[in-house]
Amino acid sequence: MTALAVQLYFVYCEIFKSHEENLQMSNAISHKIDGSFKNSPGNIWYNADEHIYVEKVTNKIVVGKLAGNRNLEFGVKNVLEEFLQDKGYNISSDATNKLRVEIVYLDVLTTKKNISVFHKGEEEVIIRLKGILYKDGIKEKEIIVEESSSEVSMSTLLVDEGGKFNQTSLSNALKKGCDKLVTKLFEK
Repeated sequence: MTALAVQLYFVYCEIFKSHEENLQMSNAISHKIDGSFKNSPGNIWYNADEHIYVEKVTNKIVVGKLAGNRNLEFGVKNVLEEFLQDKGYNISSDATNKLRVEIVYLDVLTTKKNISVFHKGEEEVIIRLKGILYKDGIKEKEIIVEESSSEVSMSTLLVDEGGKFNQTSLSNALKKGCDKLVTKLFEK
């Protein structure tokens, strides 16, 4: 009976009112019940827990080459969003879940061993991230994670590069740190 009444109302609107009004009503109904619009907050299939927004990444490193580096913040934000999407979350600026991350520590730990002309060196990039998860503006969880990535070199001639960042090791440490942060923040 309800379906017949709705159909008759649409026929009445088609004859006596404008066609745009019919289109507007049918689009509004589709957006509410159609599963292809499930990322819209007005849809009945919308699940707010599946949406998150990486609100802010702050570089709190005080000493070193990357202290205050904005490019590092953008890189960490992109990697975090990638891991969140891999875990099944949708990135949405109007999400109720918001994530703030601070890059607390980033440095290279250099270990060298020399015997005569033989040399073995290990450079380990260490990163420490602090993640705070907010739900509806209320702090829900706070985690600090530390990860590292190392590179071992062996040679018969000693060449010192003075503890510089290896781009591959830095990238690996960032990815490992972001993955661990996302995993720990969302484990149940």
